Amino acid sequence: MKNLPIGVFDSGIGGLTVLRGLLRALPGERFVYFGDTARVPYGTKSSETVLRYSREIAAFLVGSVKKPKIKMLVIACNTASAVAAKILAKELPVPVIGVVEAGAQQAAKMAPAGTIAVIATKATIKSSVYVKYLKQLAPKARVIAQACPLFVPLVEEGWSDHPVTRQVARIYLNFLAKRKPDVLILGCTHYPMIQDTIEKIVGRQTVIVDSPSAVADCVKKMVPGTIIKMVPGTISLGAQTPSSAIPRVKFFISDDPARFKQTATLFLGQPPVGAVKLTRF
Repeated sequence: MKNLPIGVFDSGIGGLTVLRGLLRALPGERFVYFGDTARVPYGTKSSETVLRYSREIAAFLVGSVKKPKIKMLVIACNTASAVAAKILAKELPVPVIGVVEAGAQQAAKMAPAGTIAVIATKATIKSSVYVKYLKQLAPKARVIAQACPLFVPLVEEGWSDHPVTRQVARIYLNFLAKRKPDVLILGCTHYPMIQDTIEKIVGRQTVIVDSPSAVADCVKKMVPGTIIKMVPGTISLGAQTPSSAIPRVKFFISDDPARFKQTATLFLGQPPVGAVKLTRF
């Protein structure tokens, strides 16, 4: 099983930030990425629907229970992680890592008795999953949560560095900035794409925990012989994924391959990916 690839799935393209972190941190590993571009966003769906989608994708990536096609499943979507990670971990024959658990663990270590802020989609915030994890991991910490639903469509529109995005960010984050949190969790895989904007508003005194570095750290601990090559905050628009890394990934999506290829260039910091296979359930 050790030679099998690692499966990664997201509601669409946001999980590419997590994939980019994994490609850099684990140079000897292969990956299979599934983006559910036909049914994005998950953040506005019911928990029952998100769980159904997650089970369908997990079944596709894992394949046979007796002979899995992957050695590990990474849920690179905060909404799916919040809803389905624990359930899939019980149902699947491979380890499951969710971005929520990874981010909460990292934040709790950084500020066990401080103020931890979380920004995410409405569904993730409504689930209170980050608050629950953080209260378990850091019972003395103060947790502040803020939904930022417009960030995802702005990023997917390619407006990561746009005046409208900066204005929306100020509206969402001024509340948090006034409270000067010790740590801020970017509770959506799209948010690292606007991390510079977020940092300018909340202030440099706040340490930002992003999904790519948190997940890479967790995966590294579960895959023997790997060396982590990144620290929190290293995922940025300017950094490129090594060109040799792209062939190590097989891409599957549920809709619009052309747009996926275009957006993948932005997220991976690399020329367009090669073959993208269309898969529907």
